[in-house]
Amino acid sequence: MQRYKATVAYDGSGFSGYQIQPKGRTVQGEIEQVLQKLHKGHAVGVTASGRTDSGVHARGQVIHFDSPLRLSGDQWIKAFNSLLPDDISFLKAEEASSDFHARFDAVKKKYKYFLYSGPVRDPFKRHFAGHVRGSLNVEAMREAAGHLTGTHDFTSFCSAKTETGNRVRTLFELDMEEHGNELVLTFIGDGFLYNMVRIIVGTLLDVGSGKMDIGAIPDILAAKDRTLAGKTAPAEGLYLWEVYYE
Repeated sequence: MQRYKATVAYDGSGFSGYQIQPKGRTVQGEIEQVLQKLHKGHAVGVTASGRTDSGVHARGQVIHFDSPLRLSGDQWIKAFNSLLPDDISFLKAEEASSDFHARFDAVKKKYKYFLYSGPVRDPFKRHFAGHVRGSLNVEAMREAAGHLTGTHDFTSFCSAKTETGNRVRTLFELDMEEHGNELVLTFIGDGFLYNMVRIIVGTLLDVGSGKMDIGAIPDILAAKDRTLAGKTAPAEGLYLWEVYYE
């Protein structure tokens, strides 16, 4: 039995999230269906670096699976991409050590959130970026973001549905780039809580639109109270961009 590591990209618009569930189409479900075909009806499970919610995309999701088939990386890519639907692609596949774990061996993750501004929504971006009406004070957002980098308890910036008790995470980078009417926020951290990136984006949007003072961010962190942070930004702007391993 050989363990394989693969990097997968998907358009999350048509999925009820990554993780298999009783109802709804999922990324994991589609991948495992292909593996079952390749293994002549035998079920083969996959483990991912983490789950993504309904509507969230990935450019660099990492998975692992075990198989008795000895195929090269290129052969796995060709096999998967010939059987998967058009909204999922295998980008890379390779042999991994038997103790490699896509989730537990990850040391950092990068997420990107795409926003565009304009008086009306763009129908061609509706599945791939969040929409903001009116202008934003990006410099104020950058200053507010500076209070969020570092190691903090992010209880105020995660969903009430978050299952883990330890809400301390380290956010190494929170950068913003402007490209015309598009704003791209990049997050790199050692791990992210449920809805953490989207809640941070929603809070920074409140700062950028003048609804919240920059100085409120440290107080929100200290309060450990979700109700004090901004709304959860829409799923369609979020992308799991890259997963880092030692």
